[in-house]
Amino acid sequence: MDRPLVVSRAEWLMARRRLLAEEKELTRKRDAVAASRRALPMVRIEQAYAFDGPDGRRTLGELFEGRRQLLVYHFMFDPSWAEGCRICSLFADTFDGAIRHLPARDTAFAAVSRAPIAKLLEFRARMGWTFPWYSSHDSEFNYDFRVSFTPDEVASGGAEYNYASQRVQAELPGLSVFRRDGDEVFHTYSTYARGLDGLMATYSLLDLTPLGRQEEGLPHPMAWVRHHDRYDGA
Repeated sequence: MDRPLVVSRAEWLMARRRLLAEEKELTRKRDAVAASRRALPMVRIEQAYAFDGPDGRRTLGELFEGRRQLLVYHFMFDPSWAEGCRICSLFADTFDGAIRHLPARDTAFAAVSRAPIAKLLEFRARMGWTFPWYSSHDSEFNYDFRVSFTPDEVASGGAEYNYASQRVQAELPGLSVFRRDGDEVFHTYSTYARGLDGLMATYSLLDLTPLGRQEEGLPHPMAWVRHHDRYDGA
C-alpha cells in the first residue's frame, strides 16, 4: 500500500473524527446483528453424541460442566495428521486465554476434533494451551455440523459448507453454540469461514496498524501463518 499522507495534527484530528463516525456506525450495526443472533430459534439435539477426553467418555451434555451455554470450536485435526491446523492454532492462541472468563457468564467452552485424544493432548501440551479438548473420532458430530467431509463429498466438488454448496476439503473450521435446559440440549448457532474472524485477535490488532495484514501478493491470505513455535526466533 502507498504511504499515508503526512499532515498537521489539526488535519489528522479532522480525518480521525470522520473515521470515528464510521467506527461508531459499525459498532451499532454489530450490536444489532448480535441481537438478531440471540433471537435465532433453536433445534433440539436428538443424537446421543459422545467424545473421548483426558478423563474418559463425555456426552455433549457433560461438556456444559453444569452451565447453561456451551461454545464448541471445531478444530481442524484429521486423524491422519501429525499436528493440528496452523490457522485453527492461531485462533486457539487467542481463545485459550479468553475462555477463562466465560464461566462467570454461565458459559462453557470446548474444542472438538476427529483426531484421537492422545494426539490432541500431545499437541496441546506442545503449544502450551489449557482449553478442554475432546475427540469425536468415532462420532458423526463433525459431519453433522458440516466441518468434516467424506471422501465422496470432497470428490463431488459440491458439499454444504457455510450454508451453501461449494468445493470442500476433508476438514474445515467452524464454531457451534449450544444451550442446555435441564437434560435437553439445543443447537442455537454455527458459524464458519469469515464468520470466525471475531475470534482472531491477531487480525484485530493488525487491522489497527497502517500496514494492515500485509497479505498482498501471497498465494492465499493466510499463507504467512505458522504454529507459534515455528516463527523465526521462536
